[in-house]
Amino acid sequence: MRRAYSVETVRAAEAALMKRVPEGALMQRAAAGLAVACGDLLRRNGRVYGARVLLLVGSGDNGGDALYAGARLARRGAGVRALLISPDRAHAGGLAAFLAAGGRVADGPDGLGVLDLVVDGITGIGGRGGLREDAGALLRAVTRDRTPVVAVDLPSGVEADTGEVHGEAVRADATVTFGTYKPGHLIDPAAEHAGALRLVDIGLGPELPEPPDLEALQYADVAALLPVPGAESDKYRRGVVGVVAGSERYPGAAVLAVSGALHGGAGAVRYVGPGAEAVIARFPEALVHAGPPSKAGRVQAWVVGPGLGDGRGAEEAVADVLAADVPVLVDADGLRLLEAETVRTRTAATVLTPHAGEAAALLRVAREEVEAGRLAAVRELAARFRATVLLKGSTTLIAEARDTPVRVNPTGTGWLATAGSGDVLSGLTGSLLAAGLAPRDAASVGAYLHGLAARHGSDGAPVSAQDVAAGIPAAWRDVREG
Repeated sequence: MRRAYSVETVRAAEAALMKRVPEGALMQRAAAGLAVACGDLLRRNGRVYGARVLLLVGSGDNGGDALYAGARLARRGAGVRALLISPDRAHAGGLAAFLAAGGRVADGPDGLGVLDLVVDGITGIGGRGGLREDAGALLRAVTRDRTPVVAVDLPSGVEADTGEVHGEAVRADATVTFGTYKPGHLIDPAAEHAGALRLVDIGLGPELPEPPDLEALQYADVAALLPVPGAESDKYRRGVVGVVAGSERYPGAAVLAVSGALHGGAGAVRYVGPGAEAVIARFPEALVHAGPPSKAGRVQAWVVGPGLGDGRGAEEAVADVLAADVPVLVDADGLRLLEAETVRTRTAATVLTPHAGEAAALLRVAREEVEAGRLAAVRELAARFRATVLLKGSTTLIAEARDTPVRVNPTGTGWLATAGSGDVLSGLTGSLLAAGLAPRDAASVGAYLHGLAARHGSDGAPVSAQDVAAGIPAAWRDVREG
């Protein structure tokens, strides 16, 4: 599992560790790891000896890390130069080591020639706001030939704690971070700037508290959560999920939500709505009912909202489902039709799955505000509705009203930006709720499998929602086999 901590927590852990190790040890560990990562990248693209490396060096420890790493590369035969953003504030020890190793300080971006690598050591995890104009101008000048960029700890100009980007920021090909991940490594839009991530162990682990601020499940974590039927399982033990979806205008939403639930391992699906004919034509094993949902029969969880449309009937269906004493997932049109107080006062679990536009409507803010501050938005939604919230998007986030780490899904792909994909996710996650997974786990596993399924369905080509649903069993198998 990837775990991320806030800047404040990281600083406190570093301070505690520095009391137990020799002075400068942490910076040397960081610089050693950074130099190895830079060397690996240079070797993949050619060689270390004779490579032309430029350090963009800001003030403070981040610049010091870059300078000490530059010294190590210079000793390995690379031609390393440094552009000092604030020469009078450069890290003294790092600069001395760099010069002693044969590194040179450049006067400016002119005359540097063709570069093999740029190392971004302008600002560290404590930076706020975008790059200053002078730093931005230097960055643009030295990367205009698409020179690979390695960021030190975090791409300069992005927000470590929130993943927000306010102004110009470095777009790195790789980011080498130290001790632990920070939220900005995992949450868009900042994550888009980080490139490939490498974590360097500097001994910080024992000093970091529980729980982290953010976590991202990996294969082993998801495999441990997958509900696998036993020899004595029947359809009720596997979980029966009710699906209230579709309308005369959007009958396909019903089919896709049911498809996600069945491919996700539900023991049975009870469908309620006007799309029964389309559902049975595609999935004859589905159990259909004219409604209301409360009369449809036994279920362990409900999914309500995809393609439900407007009107009195849709509103009544949402209210009826929310009155049930089983977990409920609300998506799409259901999000517009729910009563906030009803959700807040439910005794059973509720999972809300908005995209950025729907989240903005629920929060009564502009969509751009949600997209720019995804972490703040998902936390606010979870607290305001006292629910588990899965905020869909370029990085899907899952938050609870309780004080647990926000989860970020690492398997997202642009191929999921297709009509009906969210309906499949709703059905899939509903099946996991019906199988007995806790809401946060069901949402996390559902998002993880959904992303893998899109990769299977697309195989590098455009993908439809039907392809995503069909890819779920292969995604499930991938996770179980590791």
